[in-house]
Amino acid sequence: MNIALTGFMGTGKTTVGKLLAKNLGWEFVDVDAVIEKNSGMVISEIFARFGEPEFRSRETSAIKQLSVLDKKIFSCGGGAVLLSENMDAFEKTGIIVCLTASPEVIYQRIRHTTTRPLLKVPDPLAAIKELLAVREPFYRRCTYTVHTDFLSPDAIVAEIVRHNEICD
Repeated sequence: MNIALTGFMGTGKTTVGKLLAKNLGWEFVDVDAVIEKNSGMVISEIFARFGEPEFRSRETSAIKQLSVLDKKIFSCGGGAVLLSENMDAFEKTGIIVCLTASPEVIYQRIRHTTTRPLLKVPDPLAAIKELLAVREPFYRRCTYTVHTDFLSPDAIVAEIVRHNEICD
């Protein structure tokens, strides 16, 4: 059994993933870190040199490699849901939790970061809204969703644990 955390950037996947792993006694795995290790490049460099399609291909390879493991908490890029084969891989060995937040909260959380290739545009808030609209139907495929706007990371972890206990 694994738990894959997905959702848009800035929704808390890494922070929550590390806390959830500690809570359950499982291992936390950041899919982007695996992609970087396998590629020998940071994500922004992959985007700059090869574009988003190549990044998504590397992401899918990493997800296939990782999804067969057990008792892992995966933090996935927000676009991982766009490819059905990624979702299929995670669903075979666990559940997928979508962390979500309002566009304005996402923008406030990430506005000072410089490592978000998809937001290096003149109007990042508009880009966030546009990307969320495109991805929203894909996020609906997740096992369940936790809205993170007004929750602490510990409260989000508690919600995920509570939901899994109810569903087991």
